[in-house]
Amino acid sequence: MFSKLLVANRGEIAVRIIRACQELGIRTVAVYSEADARALHTLLADEAHLIGPPSPVESYLHAERLIEVALKTGCEAVHPGYGFLAENAAFAETVRAAGLTFVGPPAEAIRLMGDKVAARARMAQADVPVVPGYEGEGDVDEFLAAARALGYPVLVKAAGGGGGRGMRVVAREADLPAALDTARREARNAFGSDRVYLEKYVDRPRHIEFQVLADHHGHVVHLFERECSVQRRHQKIIEESPSPVLDEELRRHMGAAAVAAARAVGYVNAGTVEFLVDAERRFYFLEMNTRLQVEHPVTELVVGVDLVKAQLAIAAGEPLPFTQAELSQRGHAIECRIYAEDPARGFLPATGRVVRAVEPVGPWVRVDAGITTGDTITHYYDPMIAKLIVWGEHRDDALRRMAWALDQYIIMGVTTNITFLRDVVRHPAFQRGDITTDFVERYFVGWRPPDTSVPDEVLIAAALAEQADTPPAVRANHGDSGERAGDPFSPWNVADGFRPGRV
Repeated sequence: MFSKLLVANRGEIAVRIIRACQELGIRTVAVYSEADARALHTLLADEAHLIGPPSPVESYLHAERLIEVALKTGCEAVHPGYGFLAENAAFAETVRAAGLTFVGPPAEAIRLMGDKVAARARMAQADVPVVPGYEGEGDVDEFLAAARALGYPVLVKAAGGGGGRGMRVVAREADLPAALDTARREARNAFGSDRVYLEKYVDRPRHIEFQVLADHHGHVVHLFERECSVQRRHQKIIEESPSPVLDEELRRHMGAAAVAAARAVGYVNAGTVEFLVDAERRFYFLEMNTRLQVEHPVTELVVGVDLVKAQLAIAAGEPLPFTQAELSQRGHAIECRIYAEDPARGFLPATGRVVRAVEPVGPWVRVDAGITTGDTITHYYDPMIAKLIVWGEHRDDALRRMAWALDQYIIMGVTTNITFLRDVVRHPAFQRGDITTDFVERYFVGWRPPDTSVPDEVLIAAALAEQADTPPAVRANHGDSGERAGDPFSPWNVADGFRPGRV
């Protein structure tokens, strides 16, 4: 196993990796931009090094500076987390060329699966079902002819993209030329390539993905599924495992397809094969994410495997310690992504200082957070600031626990989606497991939070109470607590800092 590792990321995933390394006795090196000088991940790591200004292009996306820090500090490996350079084949090659271990798949697999057209072709060769489509590079007339053959509606997608960028749903032939132009422009700006392709639009599908692990010794397993159908702007906000819709037969077929997909590209390390499942329960390959996923904790809680530790072990050359037959699902886990954003204003990202953050604490409640009280949320990075994950013996148990945990989660000073998530998990359709990728559009268009404004007189009273909440230097005897008047060491007599019963 490695003795020292560079965490080439920030936020909650950097914190997650650092904590896994601490358990394994691996020293960690964090990197940070000027905007993250006091971020949580920099405080937890053994070392932290400035790599540039707040702009990601000049800091977290600056591969040469990351490699320089790794070599200067004596690191043996680099973990990219997710986002930024995690799925950048050139970065993986640069890391390995520098004599370091890249905690992720081979660059060839990243490059192949990053090209959606090439990935579709490889999956078809491996007998993994793909959505009917057109991958040609012809002119508008050829796209029009292909769309007629597929039947409307169709989906225009960027060949090198993801996250909803460069994607357009087209319901009428007359709208296709403009949709192609718009998608190409978005794709060029976001991914550096304007190549697009067509897929038959799957109406109201479920988005279900399978976690896979593969080692350097030819062993490939799946760790079952995650349901990711609750989304906004084609980005997930709630994930759970097991999926409410899968039975054992469909789970077995989809798991086998996920393993076949990984083998088809010579995959190594942790990855996720994503599928769409239609109303007739037919499934189709969507894409493969060649990295650790945001939603990996739900798999960890249900399967009992620490995926970050598994990544590190695989990267160090160790074989998988289990076979497919030895893996199983137990209970039910749900994750809610906590975003600094305003759902009532089209999920517009929010910025500001976190005046207070109070995380829920209870049995089978987990919070993966990248922020704490006093931190500042800026516009430079993704607005996801934490993840709330719960486990239960069954789905109803997990749902009750999640509803309770969201009620306990307090973030003051910046707008978040916590109130919105509370309403989603309590919605009757979500409770039934009746969830498709258009769930938010179907049930939450025009959503507004309840009026929680506090009268001025209450705020004034609270401020006065806070100001007066300084215990006197001398306290009377507090009975069973054992404090005596005049005891200078009693926490009741501390004017500032810790006091019993006080958050």
